[in-house]
Amino acid sequence: MELYFIRHGKTAGNLEKRYIGVTDEPLCGAGRLELETRRYPAARAVVASPLRRCLETASIIYPDKTPLLCRGLRECDFGAFEGKNYDDLNGAPVYQQWIDSGGKMAFPGGEDMAGFCARTASAFEELVPSLADKTAFVVHGGTIMALLERYALPQREFYDYRTENGGGFIVDFDGGVMSVIGRLG
Repeated sequence: MELYFIRHGKTAGNLEKRYIGVTDEPLCGAGRLELETRRYPAARAVVASPLRRCLETASIIYPDKTPLLCRGLRECDFGAFEGKNYDDLNGAPVYQQWIDSGGKMAFPGGEDMAGFCARTASAFEELVPSLADKTAFVVHGGTIMALLERYALPQREFYDYRTENGGGFIVDFDGGVMSVIGRLG
């Protein structure tokens, strides 16, 4: 079956390159405009993170669909880094430790990469039995990276699946393995 993984549109925090995980930011004007000018494939069903930026994105792209909300597909909790950007964190020893870990160390007061990836995989696996062909997932960049790292072949690293706001991937999913067949955005 064909699935679409779409990263939410831009927020003010994204424009400032901030770690925005659990913060429930709305889309900014530029983010709304970009979504309104792009074309996305028709979807039979929509699954979304319950955070506002994803719900607003889903309503712009698929205004005739009511998304199924999936709490387990929300973004990583960045803990003490939440709302901050490189300029805010540069020079902080704990930030350098996180960078040196390749992003795998737990965010101070937040989630670690393994736990975040396990959470998203578990939430996705609960949805698999009820998925329809041409289901769109309107979620977060980290969520997309976690799911594709886990299920896509050929196997690639987490950060290899980065996508811009409003972008994403088209995959063929056989119930166990995903094959990336295109990009969105």
